Amino acid sequence: MTKNSVIVITGAAGFIGSCLTAFLNEKGFEQLILVDEFGRVDKIRNLEGKKYIAKIERDDFFEWLSSENKVIDFVFHIGARTDTTEFDYAVHERLNVEYSQKIWDYCMIRSIPLVYASSAATYGAGEFGYRDDHTLPFKLKPLNAYGVSKNEFDKWAIREASFPPFWAGLKFFNVYGPNEYHKARMASVIWHSFLQIKKDGEVKLFKSHRPDYQDGQQLRDFIYVKDILKVCTG
Repeated sequence: MTKNSVIVITGAAGFIGSCLTAFLNEKGFEQLILVDEFGRVDKIRNLEGKKYIAKIERDDFFEWLSSENKVIDFVFHIGARTDTTEFDYAVHERLNVEYSQKIWDYCMIRSIPLVYASSAATYGAGEFGYRDDHTLPFKLKPLNAYGVSKNEFDKWAIREASFPPFWAGLKFFNVYGPNEYHKARMASVIWHSFLQIKKDGEVKLFKSHRPDYQDGQQLRDFIYVKDILKVCTG
C-alpha cells in the first residue's frame, strides 16, 4: 500500500477499528473509508481527531459502493457483532456470516486484498488446539453463538473456490487497550480490573469452576491492541 491507497475499515467506530484508524493515520494513511453504525453516542470520541474521506453506515455500504464506483485498494473487515451474551444466532449470522460473505465477494470480484477479524472464540474450550491449519475449523466446537458464527465464516472462506488476491483471517485473543470503554461488560478483563483498582484499590478475582485451578489462579492470554495492529498492517 502507498500513502494514497484507499482503505476500507469496517467496525471503524469500535475498539479495534478506531485504533486501526489512528494507527494508519500515524503512518500517513488518510484516504480511509470508515464503515460502522455511527449512531451510538458512546463511540463518538473514538474517532475524534481521526482523518478519513468518508463515513458510511454499515447497512448503506454496498449501495454506496455501487453509486460511488470507488476504487478500493485494501479492506480491513474488523466489524462484527461481538456480544457473546447475544444468544439469537440469526443476529450473528446476518452480521458475522452473511455480511462478511458480501465483503469477501466484493473483494474477490474486484481483486482487493482482504484482512478480516475471525476470533479466538472459534476454538471453544481449546480441546483441538490452536493450530494455523485449514482443517481445524471443521472440527472446532465454539461455546457461544458469536464463536459459531465466526467459525462458520472461516469454514465458508476455506471452502471457496474463488478468493481475493490476498486474504487472511486473524484470531485475536483477549485484546485490551484504549477505546474499549464503550463495550461495558464485554470490555476486557484488563479494563475491568483497571476500573476496580482505580475505584477500590484492588481486583476481585474469579471463583474457579475447575478443581485443577484454585480460585483466582485461572490463566488467560492477553494482547495489547497496538501489537495486533502491527500484525494487521505488516
